[in-house]
Amino acid sequence: MGWKSNSNGDVLQTKNSTCFIGSSVIPLINKLQDIFAPLGDIDDRLTGLRLPQVAVIGSQSSGKSSVLEALVGRDFLPRGTDICTRRPLLLQLEKRTIGVGDNDSREYGEFGHLPDKRFYDFSDIRCEILVETAKEVGVNKGVSDKQIRLKICSPNVLNITLVDLPGISKVPVGDQPSDIEARIRNMIMSYIKQETSIILAVSPANADLANSDALQMAKEVDPTGTRTIGVITKLDIMDKGTDAKNFLLGKVIPLRLGYVGVVNRSQQDINNKRSIEEALAYEEQFFCDYHVYHSLSDRCGIPQLAKKLNQILEHHIRNLLPTLKTDLNSHLVAVEKELRTYGEALESNAERGAMLLNVLTKYSEAFSAVVDGKSEAMTTKELSGGARIHHIFQSIFVKSLEEVDPCEDLSDEDIRIAIHNATGPRNALFVPEVPFEVLVRRQIARLLDPSLQCLRFVYDELIKISRACETFEMRRFLELRRRLEDVTTRFLRDGVKPAERMITNLIDMEMDYINSSHPNFIGGTKAVDMAQMELRAMQEGDDADKDPAANKGHKLATVAKFLNGALPSQVGRTQSDNGRVASVGTSTTRTWGVSSLFGSRGSSVGNSSKRHAAEVVHDIDQAPPAIQLKNPPSILRPGETETEYQVEIVVTKILITSYYDIVRRNIQDLVPKAIMHYLVNHAKRHLLGTFIEKLYRENLFEDLLQEQDEVVTKRRRTVEMCHALQQAVEPLLVHSRTSVPSESPHFC
Repeated sequence: MGWKSNSNGDVLQTKNSTCFIGSSVIPLINKLQDIFAPLGDIDDRLTGLRLPQVAVIGSQSSGKSSVLEALVGRDFLPRGTDICTRRPLLLQLEKRTIGVGDNDSREYGEFGHLPDKRFYDFSDIRCEILVETAKEVGVNKGVSDKQIRLKICSPNVLNITLVDLPGISKVPVGDQPSDIEARIRNMIMSYIKQETSIILAVSPANADLANSDALQMAKEVDPTGTRTIGVITKLDIMDKGTDAKNFLLGKVIPLRLGYVGVVNRSQQDINNKRSIEEALAYEEQFFCDYHVYHSLSDRCGIPQLAKKLNQILEHHIRNLLPTLKTDLNSHLVAVEKELRTYGEALESNAERGAMLLNVLTKYSEAFSAVVDGKSEAMTTKELSGGARIHHIFQSIFVKSLEEVDPCEDLSDEDIRIAIHNATGPRNALFVPEVPFEVLVRRQIARLLDPSLQCLRFVYDELIKISRACETFEMRRFLELRRRLEDVTTRFLRDGVKPAERMITNLIDMEMDYINSSHPNFIGGTKAVDMAQMELRAMQEGDDADKDPAANKGHKLATVAKFLNGALPSQVGRTQSDNGRVASVGTSTTRTWGVSSLFGSRGSSVGNSSKRHAAEVVHDIDQAPPAIQLKNPPSILRPGETETEYQVEIVVTKILITSYYDIVRRNIQDLVPKAIMHYLVNHAKRHLLGTFIEKLYRENLFEDLLQEQDEVVTKRRRTVEMCHALQQAVEPLLVHSRTSVPSESPHFC
């Protein structure tokens, strides 16, 4: 049966409600509180976990302390006219049964901060509360939210767990902080807002109950009054002709759990050393004499309040036990998982060596896995690891070289000057090979910078990969992490050097030997044919359109057409057409032969006259006036007309384009191979060996595996929390196996 509800919605005690008295459920919660107390505020450590308890709130001088002392039956709380409770007091009342042969029936108190000391003199308990309060907040009137835990074991109490909170203060007095009211209200709210808390709102009857601070705060967090018990104190000093009957019946401010009226000891009673036993007897006589309260006997007196609190708290705890058990198990799993991230504490050098080797191996394996695309942490949002390196090779390096026009920075004037310089003091009768070699080497040299840039890009990617391979052990050992990053960076930087030398050598090799016999090289004869066709097309275009820009575009298009469409049988044709002479352009005084293309260079024919100029002048009786020549300028350019060397220019461009294309393909193939061999694959093969050589030394173990103080502290606290949760879960499991389901109280 338990409880029933009357017409006013109040929960009333029935005959069988005492079945909860003496139950072991409240001591079970007390045990959990004892387990978690050394850890500090469990709300900060275990989000959402609050143990069931009764929070006692009220304004200063509302009679809270008198109510608690009456429940205990002993004087043990500090007294005074100012704020007395300055720290939350967690008061655990446990009914102590005296067994057979147990002659020690004394009551005692035990503080959480002094677990091995029992206080049989309750005046000593009051002194200890004052001393412990002063340790935290000093001698002024400030407050602190750090709890004092006090357990009182007595055969004269019922199992109840209460938290006595500082009284609500309106105006700072003395040396109290100016924000004392806000501090106290925030502290009270932190307790009563929890759904696991029963609110015991204490209000004095000699004040306006409708404006009770305790009831107003309770209503903010419990608007329906489902977990608030009202206590009306000082009923004996109400104005004559008034009573609290309507409040006790819940007609003014309804509460689901109802009200209890009590009579307190006055300050004069305390000063006169009036005992609590005498006060309880006076309270009982008061309710017997005052006819208004005759019909409210179940709502009046400290004994009724004790029973009501015991019954409500028991039922509240029983309802919360399944959820509490689930929450504790969930937190235990989470804490164990967190503890694994901190790893085990390393005590010996053997343990440190094994840990270091494990970290180095895992790091090296993770590096290779990311490069090879086998990492378990592979993302689907962007390219990563080896895929980025492949993108650098194919989509950046190769594509960029393919877009380069080898003759883009060579003007016709540059080529004509090169031809002139190659002939020396003579006039060239044939197309010389020197300008082609000079100019093609210049274009090949341009491939060095993008090749080295490609190497730098890959190096940067490897650095990113190395940082992405960080394991949680590296976050634990910061010195090891720093040294690993340093060794990896140096190792990769050293791998860049041979790759850079190899790339440079590849370019130098191409420049040192211009292989005109390469099977894919277009050859001189084919180049001449193409040049003749191109120039004829240009002349025809000049008749229709004199736009030189259009001619140039048409010329390049034709060159590209012949280069891309040359048949294999035409490629690599050598100088088999020696002696073929062509007369092209507007120049009618120059002839040249194809044989000079990578063959014998033509030489100028000398003067057939055997006489020197001095002999000729000697024959003249009278010499003419001296001819004065202009000094050559510091920068001298050829003076040919615009059409001079047009065929040679076009042929040179065709040859440069053909040979550059051969070299470009070689570089596109060999540079990525060099980078992969000397840098990427070298890192995969030798990174672990380098780590072991540089770091796996016994004299470095302690320094490398030195943990941060923060990590050590977190591990210690997590171990403590894990141990506490394991201790907390165990009695709940035992209780669930041994408890017999009882009839739950009935709420309407």
